[in-house]
Amino acid sequence: MDQDSSRSGNNLRAAFIAVTTLFFAWGFITAMIDPLIPSVRAIFNLSYTQSMLTQFAFFMSYGIVSLPGAALVARAGYGRSILIALVAMIVGCLVVPVATSVHRYELVLVALFIIGSGITVLQLAANPLAAVLGSPERSHFRLTFSQAFNSLGTVIAPYLGSMLMLHGGVFEKGGSAADAVASREVSLRSIDTSFLWIAAMITLLAVFIWRFSGRLNRAAPPPAPAHDSILHALQSRWALLGSAAIFLYVGAEVSIGSTLINFLHQPDVLDVTLEKAGKLTALYWLGAMIGRFVGSALLTRLRATMLLGAAAATAAILCLSVSQGAGMVAAGCAISVGLFNSIMFPTIFTLTLERSSASAAATSGLLCMAIIGGAILPQITGRIADAAGLHAAYLLPMAAYAAISVFAMMAAKARVAGVGQAAGNAAGHVAH
Repeated sequence: MDQDSSRSGNNLRAAFIAVTTLFFAWGFITAMIDPLIPSVRAIFNLSYTQSMLTQFAFFMSYGIVSLPGAALVARAGYGRSILIALVAMIVGCLVVPVATSVHRYELVLVALFIIGSGITVLQLAANPLAAVLGSPERSHFRLTFSQAFNSLGTVIAPYLGSMLMLHGGVFEKGGSAADAVASREVSLRSIDTSFLWIAAMITLLAVFIWRFSGRLNRAAPPPAPAHDSILHALQSRWALLGSAAIFLYVGAEVSIGSTLINFLHQPDVLDVTLEKAGKLTALYWLGAMIGRFVGSALLTRLRATMLLGAAAATAAILCLSVSQGAGMVAAGCAISVGLFNSIMFPTIFTLTLERSSASAAATSGLLCMAIIGGAILPQITGRIADAAGLHAAYLLPMAAYAAISVFAMMAAKARVAGVGQAAGNAAGHVAH
């Protein structure tokens, strides 16, 4: 019996390590879009709204692919579904050089949609796996801890991406018309290089996951039953409230990350080059990483609702300060929002699972679909920026964080369905 328990514990630990590497990978790729936005904006001469279509294409995949992706996880199992998702992401990365060779921004958007589709399937599998691979009472801790490694990817990506995509080419000042054409080609090749490196990284990760797929399948719970539809979650008030909170959180975080490079570049803020602004954007994601490690510890001592409410309220105040300020103060406030973003996604996720009257599988599927907020809110942010400037654009995430703070207060007063029940129902944490 002891030997069986030890073997089971080793399988759980190995599975959790494998899942955590996935969090790093999709964090890295998601944050790589931040330097891509000012790059394509300069290369293709786009408005803020047009350049934000990168995030629209990427995050729209969550709304479109969540249901078929959940069906894939249920049919193929966790290990095989994760491998299929990684292959799809490699294909998407390889479409980028094709898009830049024919100078088609639309094809870049197609490539991002393919990559986002693969990440959607990873989210459907990895988020619930991180929550369920261990004791139910530590689900908050495990998901927040895995999200910390997601943040590590988001810290590294903007720095490397800015070095590759915002250096030289169209970002060099001066030159003739002929030089401008050559500079455009240089910048396009820099985008190619970035995504080819990502493809290589995902290939190595796929090999690693393939080696662990057996342990992952043994440690993971069975997929949810076929009748456990996402439609059941639509009948749960708390599943809907949690999905709205996820929608607003992801939309706010992506809106800030997507505009931060151009914001720091402005003369009335830091007046630095786009490359340097891109490197400074890594601090925004560094704050999120530090916050998730600290948050992992705080969540073992403080109520999750209290911590979420305080973080969201502080983020709202910082965004208001950015909208009204300038110089170093505005820059510091904008970057600091990342620290308070840190615990929001995993905490909203688990708070909702605990309170939803629908199964964890159906609720989780609806929560994953709500990540489409990363497509919608940045589009609105881009329109505000085009009409009234980037300072005014921070009023939208301010309102989103204020609403999340209200969600936290409501969750504090709501009856908990039971941590054990939520974890027990987390057989798949995917929708059908």
